[in-house]
Amino acid sequence: MNNKTIREFNDKLRHNIFSPNKYGQVVLTSGVSDLSQEDLFELLCRVRDFNDFNEGNDPYQEHDFGRVDFKDVKYFFKIDYYPYNRILTVMLAEEY
Repeated sequence: MNNKTIREFNDKLRHNIFSPNKYGQVVLTSGVSDLSQEDLFELLCRVRDFNDFNEGNDPYQEHDFGRVDFKDVKYFFKIDYYPYNRILTVMLAEEY
């Protein structure tokens, strides 16, 4: 699979973070799961809308990693691909 195809699949998963079954799964670490419903919703919206991909955080142009700041806390998201499954993990930066 080429980088463009991987990027397209990763973007589809991220852009459909609230209904990911068609594109993959979303996993939240314990630190993220502890957020209130309102804060979790806002954080996931920021992951969904993330667009600051650059050479430093996306050297292969696959859109598989990013950092989101929310309420003075750093969060990471990471997309891993396994045969027949794509998993988007949202975590506190300190949980990485």
